[in-house]
Amino acid sequence: MYNLLTILGATATGKTSLAVRLAAELKGEIISADSRQIYRGMDLGTGKDLDEYVYEGRRVPYHLIDIADAGFRFNLFMYQQEFLKVWRDCERRGVFPVLCGGSGLYVESILKAYRMTPVPENPELREQLAHKSLTELSGILASYRSLHNTTDTDTVKRAIRAIEIAEYYKTHEPEEGEFPEVKSLIVGVLFDRETRRKRITERLHTRLQAGMVDEVKGLLDKGIKPEDLIYYGLEYKYLTLYLTGELKYDDMVEQLNIAIHQFAKRQMTWFRKMERDGFDIKWLDGNMPLDEKVGQVKEWLY
Repeated sequence: MYNLLTILGATATGKTSLAVRLAAELKGEIISADSRQIYRGMDLGTGKDLDEYVYEGRRVPYHLIDIADAGFRFNLFMYQQEFLKVWRDCERRGVFPVLCGGSGLYVESILKAYRMTPVPENPELREQLAHKSLTELSGILASYRSLHNTTDTDTVKRAIRAIEIAEYYKTHEPEEGEFPEVKSLIVGVLFDRETRRKRITERLHTRLQAGMVDEVKGLLDKGIKPEDLIYYGLEYKYLTLYLTGELKYDDMVEQLNIAIHQFAKRQMTWFRKMERDGFDIKWLDGNMPLDEKVGQVKEWLY
């Protein structure tokens, strides 16, 4: 009945551990749907938790993690193309793919079978927007579409690119290309608001203690420009601002914690919109023991 299992949810909900266990028991492989875990060297800040990809002594294969250098601007079109390569390879080998992640746009681009074309730069439009403030750019972008993915307005450069893409699709129909028929069971992991907030804050402090500041410092020391790290948002934005002297440590931690909570809320807003658009997301109580979650998902699958 299904040729894909999708595990989604807000940050810090335990998606990875559930997806890995299911992939192991289904003799499957993980396909990441996280827009920042794509980058090499960005580990603690993106919550890769690669040690979780082991079950009963066997490493569960994963894809679309560590496939680009930090500083590169990976985009949705590239993600979709890479996903299709992996998905078709899994199909050829008789492997069951498990899509796992919290980047709603990435997940939806697969489940909705977006047909996309790479968007070229528009020098004339960029010149028109060059001297506008971030607030002005956010207003322009909002005139094209709802701002569910507010990371598009983290920086001026990112907002201009988002407007450039939106303007392109106003006048260009996406290419009609072959897209496989994806039939996915969609499972979400859900905690109540207070529990989710507690888990996020605890996870942030654990990652800081594990060396997240040093990770970002190492990227800067390798020559990656501060603005390129800020482009990735959240941990990389605030830690870079701290390391470049624009924020004190305590202020950085406080502002980053708030920003991650706001991000988790936006993730849930995105998933709820997917439901309104017709996607059947089967929600699991995050407090359920892992064995029970696995058993419930298997019932839904079969």
